[in-house]
Amino acid sequence: MTAILQGHWGSPQSQDQGNQLETFLCSASNAKELYSHLYLEAFFPPVMSVVSGPQTGDYFSMQDSRETFLSFSAPQEVKSHQVELTSSGPGGSLKLCPLETAQRIWKEKSTEIYPIMARMTRTRLALIICNTEFDSLPRRAGADVDIRDMKMLLENLGYRVDVKENITASDMATELKAFAARPEHQTSDSTFLVFMSHGIRDGICGTKYSEKVSDVLEVNTIFQMLNTWNCPSLKDKPKVIIIQACRGENQGVVWLKDSAGDTEGKFLLDSEDLEDDGIKKAHVEKDFIAFCSSTPDNVSWRHPTLGSLFIMKLIKNIQEYAWSCDLEEIFRKVRFSFELPDGRAQMPTTERVTLTRCFYLFPGH
Repeated sequence: MTAILQGHWGSPQSQDQGNQLETFLCSASNAKELYSHLYLEAFFPPVMSVVSGPQTGDYFSMQDSRETFLSFSAPQEVKSHQVELTSSGPGGSLKLCPLETAQRIWKEKSTEIYPIMARMTRTRLALIICNTEFDSLPRRAGADVDIRDMKMLLENLGYRVDVKENITASDMATELKAFAARPEHQTSDSTFLVFMSHGIRDGICGTKYSEKVSDVLEVNTIFQMLNTWNCPSLKDKPKVIIIQACRGENQGVVWLKDSAGDTEGKFLLDSEDLEDDGIKKAHVEKDFIAFCSSTPDNVSWRHPTLGSLFIMKLIKNIQEYAWSCDLEEIFRKVRFSFELPDGRAQMPTTERVTLTRCFYLFPGH
């Protein structure tokens, strides 16, 4: 059942439903690996309590969790209240995960998914870096739409979003270093970093990039800044990197004649209105996943008033499927949406995937 839900499970209306929740999580075969109430509260109202178990920060160690006993009664029937969250992208709203769905996923995959912290206590952060104006490169018209919609989506997913615009590669590295040092990561369960700019094979262009000035942030720098050595607060937590930038000048498609009918009008946007973010070149590369808007050496397309095709489709698929699908499955759906190379073709790609578990966003929890 797909549902758009009203309110929070911790609201007064839902607390009565949560008073009688069962210990089904403790019945999992590997209960010793279950995480503390700080995660489980995401699926239940905050009326429950932990009977015992020493606490270290916002995590329990594996030894601690063996001593933690949660007490719930049988799950109640949950009525779905329909409501729309603030629109977070092109023509849609984020579908929230029903409580029974969250319970079922956690029960079936408790040892295979990344845990989430309680909404009341977690301090999720996200960073958006977007370059629109350049000294020597064309203006990236439509980028303001990408910023607005991506920021709104991440906020609806529970992240506090920092936005940095029109900065050099050196400044991007400085912002990354500062972001990695934020104390909020200690009480967070994940992070998103979104980069939108012109790009070349070597990385993401800063505002001063030209043929004579190599103002480029290498993608490897992003991973280095957030690895276990430089950002221990995000150890064992999903780190999602989204990159909207060209990676070369090729259009990533070969034209074939097919007699199977007219395709005119199937592409939603007029291809003549699209602009590419390419210059001359692009890039390739624990608990990381990078989702790039195109394959190496190829361009990405952006509409001057509607924004980037990749960002539009990414937001749409997260809105539609995050309530029931993990992030890698959502990314596959985004790639599928680009499968037919109508208009200006590009194929998003996931790279440097070192996620060891499934990352469910559980919107609304």
